[in-house]
Amino acid sequence: MARDLSALPPYQRIAAQIIARIESGELQPGDHVPSVSQIMETEGVSRATAARVPGVLRAEGYATATPGVGTIVTKPKKLTAGADRLAKLQAGGATIGDNERVEILDAVREAASQEVADALGLEVGAEVARRRRRYLDSTGVVTVSTTWVSGAVADQAPEFLEAAPLPKMTFGLIEERTGRRVARRRDTVALREVPEDVADALEVEAGTPTVAVINHYWDQNGEPTEYAVDYLGAGRELSSEYDLD
Repeated sequence: MARDLSALPPYQRIAAQIIARIESGELQPGDHVPSVSQIMETEGVSRATAARVPGVLRAEGYATATPGVGTIVTKPKKLTAGADRLAKLQAGGATIGDNERVEILDAVREAASQEVADALGLEVGAEVARRRRRYLDSTGVVTVSTTWVSGAVADQAPEFLEAAPLPKMTFGLIEERTGRRVARRRDTVALREVPEDVADALEVEAGTPTVAVINHYWDQNGEPTEYAVDYLGAGRELSSEYDLD
């Protein structure tokens, strides 16, 4: 459904139209965005209004100002974290973006570390199942995402340990196989050093600081169902936008 732009201030409406041209591929990264003079001529607005448009594009990540060159088109490196994929799934939408693809890096059983054990309510060394994926888009690595569940959950949902995509993600699989529905989650954003076992997939050096999104999930009875850590790829930004009306 096309977005209704009529209620927006003129400079935001014009910026939204340019963003639509970028998203459609009409304007490509490296192209110049319409100049202030061009916007004035084509949109019939004042210089003051036209001059605000490039700032909106830059703030939204769709343009960058290059000295001696001008304002050129870029494409924002968007991130969809695990918690956001859950919201999309619950809303009946696709959990993978139009330009994204996913690689299953491994799916194994292992002994729980202190961090994983605490998150899943287990003892250190208890058997857990780990599933690691890498999400990529046209600009590179979006995130390397690792999810842990208890060994008991993996026994009930053996697909978790298969090297194949899960159509309903881990949360959907757990609910389908066990009846345990995700009822609560906590998201934590932290600056972490990339561990050695993630660095190659993230295409950075081990120890490189990056943003990590840590997700805890609990079922309708308050019991933990899964624990996940997403390490963001280089140059990625995590942002949220809310309607306050």
